[in-house]
Amino acid sequence: MSNTDTSTGRTSDEQELGAAASQLSTAPQEDAPNLPPALGVIGWARWFWRQLTSMRVALLLLFLLSLGAIPGSLIPQSGTDETKVADFMKRHDVLGPLYDKLGLFHVYSSVWFSSIYILLFISLIGCIVPRTWQFVGQLRGRPPGAPRRLTRLPAYTTWRTETEPEQVREAALVLLRKRRFRAHVTGDAVAAEKGYLREVGNLAFHIALIVMLTSFAWGQLYKSEGNKLILEGDGFSNTLTQYDDFKSGTLFDTDDLDPFSFNLKDFKGTYETTGPNRGTPRTYEADVSYSVGAYGKDKKRTIKVNEPLVIGDSKVYLTAHGYAPVITVRDGKGKVVYSQPVALLPLDSNVTSSGAIKVMDGYRDAKGVAEQLGFQAFFLPTYVPGNELASQFPALDNPVLNLIGYHGDLGVNAGIPQSVYQLDKSHMKVFKDAKGAEVRENLKPGETMTLPNGAGSVTYEGTQEWANFQVTRQPAAGWALGGAIVAIFGLAGSLFIQRRRVWVRAVRGSDGITVVELGGLGRSESAKVPEELGDLAGILYDQAPGAPETPVSDTPDPTAVPAESEGAEK
Repeated sequence: MSNTDTSTGRTSDEQELGAAASQLSTAPQEDAPNLPPALGVIGWARWFWRQLTSMRVALLLLFLLSLGAIPGSLIPQSGTDETKVADFMKRHDVLGPLYDKLGLFHVYSSVWFSSIYILLFISLIGCIVPRTWQFVGQLRGRPPGAPRRLTRLPAYTTWRTETEPEQVREAALVLLRKRRFRAHVTGDAVAAEKGYLREVGNLAFHIALIVMLTSFAWGQLYKSEGNKLILEGDGFSNTLTQYDDFKSGTLFDTDDLDPFSFNLKDFKGTYETTGPNRGTPRTYEADVSYSVGAYGKDKKRTIKVNEPLVIGDSKVYLTAHGYAPVITVRDGKGKVVYSQPVALLPLDSNVTSSGAIKVMDGYRDAKGVAEQLGFQAFFLPTYVPGNELASQFPALDNPVLNLIGYHGDLGVNAGIPQSVYQLDKSHMKVFKDAKGAEVRENLKPGETMTLPNGAGSVTYEGTQEWANFQVTRQPAAGWALGGAIVAIFGLAGSLFIQRRRVWVRAVRGSDGITVVELGGLGRSESAKVPEELGDLAGILYDQAPGAPETPVSDTPDPTAVPAESEGAEK
């Protein structure tokens, strides 16, 4: 008979079975209800640490982190687009200041988001370290011995055989090891265990999560991203002053920029010419020559969409394409005061483009008065007569440049920065003809627009193409990718691998017949444990077949182990 613990109301067999089941996990054990300790600084600190490193708090922090990232996706961020943030503040008198106080315009660098991030990091480490040491201790140990009554296990079977107990145990040991169980003989039974990869996967998932969090934080602190528009024939050197716009992480330093340069030799774009997808780009390719370092040799490479040029930790992406009409401006005496390509920005998928041409120095009108000129430019790569508003195709099939001329003060000397693609007309006057109408003309390549009153002329010489490149530097991206892959496989292992134990007991009965018992226990309820136990029992039964039936006496043998028991499974 089994003894009963009066304090818990559990029998010794139940306690023994519960202990065996609890050892299948490396989760921290709770010996008593997790109540706040008595007053005291050390006690409260210990209680807080236990709460922080519990799995439920880690899951809660992970949920809060994902919840906190939502505003960063829906609300404009100052680190990404200052213009949108300023526009939001201007349009929302109440929400704007409120979002600013809550740090919703810079979510990922805010105090509250960083606090969640750091607490989650500490919580994961606090969970993993003790579980890892406990798991290492289990790996170095051996499976525990068999409970006294295997009949109480959820999977159980038994039979009688004339084979010697030692032979049964030896056969069971060989069989279990062949099935990749860790097995050893302890007393009158063989103890075996399998499924350690479940806990390995669990620990690997959490460690990979820490690696991912660290990689993301490192990448955000040291990242950099810049854009540069380059005309065919022009080049770029990876220095801060060369970028059109640039943003970086908090700890980024200009010395972190990879030393390289490249020249855009040629840009090629092809488009669908027929069908419902007419005008859709088929290929965008930029032929470049690049060199690494101050004395590096030139190398050739073709950059395509989603096929960047990789140099060190930097990646050069091809992100946009457009046209740059070549403009020549002459003053009233025929002197060339401006001659260069002007990049215009696309407005639609057919590369209808607009921009500004600014002649800031060297121009004098017919009377010799120094002025500045400005032209509002509107470009159509494929012009169709009757449609002055939009291009009909993105390729240069019938290019037309529409110009409106202004003269006066461009405002570039006022000390206020302005866009090169926009024209400030506040101190400018439009050129007008003899009838008082503004001078506006459509020019084809080689055609000239004559300004009124002998003010000069503008010639559309031809068209160059430009490409926009984005240079990104994201440190630790490889670590983040590796952590994500390990996390996926670790999670799969922890979900689909079951940790289980099997015991095989072989003892001689009072009648000289060997009694064989097999019991199995899993970490959770699963049909796999009974199935696997039945398979093992079938193979072992072939090596130690059952003994012939003997007549049952009127007086039962008190030492015999029952073949069937309540809750037992054959």
